[in-house]
Amino acid sequence: MGQDVSVLMAKAAQLEAAFKEEKALPVYQQVLQLQPRNIPALCRCSDLNCRIGNREADQGKKIDYFKAGYRYAQSAYRLDSTNSEVNVVIAFSLARMALIQSGKEKVAAANEIKRFAEQAIRYDPTNFKAYHILGRWNYEVSNLNFIERTLARWFFGALPQASLAEAIRNYEKSRSLRPDFMLNYFELARAYRREGKKDKAIALLRHMETLRDGMYDDRMVRKEGRQLLEELTR
Repeated sequence: MGQDVSVLMAKAAQLEAAFKEEKALPVYQQVLQLQPRNIPALCRCSDLNCRIGNREADQGKKIDYFKAGYRYAQSAYRLDSTNSEVNVVIAFSLARMALIQSGKEKVAAANEIKRFAEQAIRYDPTNFKAYHILGRWNYEVSNLNFIERTLARWFFGALPQASLAEAIRNYEKSRSLRPDFMLNYFELARAYRREGKKDKAIALLRHMETLRDGMYDDRMVRKEGRQLLEELTR
């Protein structure tokens, strides 16, 4: 069984590297049929469900994928709550779930996303994905206007403090840990543009063009980066 699992994990990883995520997912699921407590496979199933679901045009299918991603993350968390990657996938799946939730649930999810991202960093200070998630959290929450924050506090409970400066700090930390993470360049460029540092944003987007695609979604990220670069250099 152990040999079978090793072969399947290697096959799934190769499919991911070839940007065949829809084919990689069922292979990881086969691993879980053999080893239901395999944490790496649970994490990959969670991550891939969230990524594939985000590209799904059908709303019903999108919701199903997000819910599945969250269930896999929960299963992994029950097995090992101190695993950094487990905390990352539960934060990521919560962020995806928030897209389909009500206002009160969104606020609750926002608090949880921050908590799990910070836990991921505490258990592994070199986890670049955790810093990226925390950066995105700070960017989005700090971008809420006064009315939105007031309504959230009145009806759903206060949000933790967030700032654009903290978002940039976390994005930069993620970049230092993983210099070829394309999505981080794009989000950091957006943050610098919002801060008024246009030249820094342009430099990041131009450097992003030199990076190779590391995952399926990088194709769309590259396209969005080009659109933003054109807007900034117009």
